[in-house]
Amino acid sequence: MFGLSLPTLPFLGNGSDAKDDAPVVLTYEQVEEIGRELDALRDRTVASLGAEDREYIYKIIKAQRGFEVAGRGLMYLGFLPPVWLAAVGALSVSKILDNMEIGHNVMHGQYDWMREPGLNSEVFEWDTVCPADQWRHSHNYMHHTYTNILGKDRDIGYGILRIDDAQKWNPYYLGNPVWAFALMVLFEWGVMMHDLEIENVIQGKRKWHDVKPLLKGWWNKAGKQVLKDYVIFPVLTGPLFVTTLAGNVTANLVRNVWTYSIIFCGHFPTGVQSFTEDETADETRGQWYVRQMLGSANIEGSPLFHIMSGNLSHQIEHHLFPDLPAHRYPELAPQVKELCVKYGLPYNTGGFFKQIGSVWGKIFKLALPPGLVKSKTPPGVIVERQRTAA
Repeated sequence: MFGLSLPTLPFLGNGSDAKDDAPVVLTYEQVEEIGRELDALRDRTVASLGAEDREYIYKIIKAQRGFEVAGRGLMYLGFLPPVWLAAVGALSVSKILDNMEIGHNVMHGQYDWMREPGLNSEVFEWDTVCPADQWRHSHNYMHHTYTNILGKDRDIGYGILRIDDAQKWNPYYLGNPVWAFALMVLFEWGVMMHDLEIENVIQGKRKWHDVKPLLKGWWNKAGKQVLKDYVIFPVLTGPLFVTTLAGNVTANLVRNVWTYSIIFCGHFPTGVQSFTEDETADETRGQWYVRQMLGSANIEGSPLFHIMSGNLSHQIEHHLFPDLPAHRYPELAPQVKELCVKYGLPYNTGGFFKQIGSVWGKIFKLALPPGLVKSKTPPGVIVERQRTAA
């Protein structure tokens, strides 16, 4: 006897001889072999970490600090429109690098092996309003452990959106596009509030004593960020207070929109699969790996694009190996894709505009009652969850 997974995503081809409308069936043994091959790939990468990786992160930090100094300095000439634009551009790049290629990746423990105090995942703080410790819980633990498991992974809709067919529709979701736009422009604040589980607070499932420590963390971290960006630096430019304030607001907005777009492209385009708690109970290592591959998507682009995305343009590889230095993902991607081809698994990838268009299409589609939109597509990948009896 064996158990099969519940409905999954449409099969996307990538080298399989199966018909497009026929599901791919992975046996228990195949899934475990996938796990062993990915473990071996991870082990080889860990063994090769060294000076090149150390120099890479140092160069990124140096560049990020350089852009920040340039942006802050140019604000003193912000009365000149071209200089103001240059200042905002430099500061935006600085904030994106700090958030994506440095902060996100360092807090995943990708550089803990260096024993560098400033790059220690447990003490690192980033240039955003969300306290690092709260992010490590909501993201590193909850999201990466329970990736795309309905009812467990709160990144599915972030508690405010309907982004998956399996989420029960109610009239509130008619505002789906509005809520998504608000989350996009205020993304750092949405990330900050993520661990609050606002829907559970509203329903009375979370009590004051659960929420109080979070609020204290917000006050300490967000208060410092607001003071820095919206008071101290504008005041330092004297008569250009308003101009500098506008520049800082704009840079944070650019960072928010960019971060939201990259993250949503990696998690919610067409073809990304969700799972139930029942079908993922007692997962093996191989089954966890397969869930990560089916529940993530990549974005194609240039090397600079990958750096500016924190290499989360390789979201599949990131979900497989969240604690490996992200700049290694481009070299791992062809090997992961080859493994997908070998076993007939989809490797969800596409250009930025294709992926983000797909995401926004889902946001608008899932705002409507299920009876008004096309039903969910049939499964494309079926996973044998238990070893076949002899």
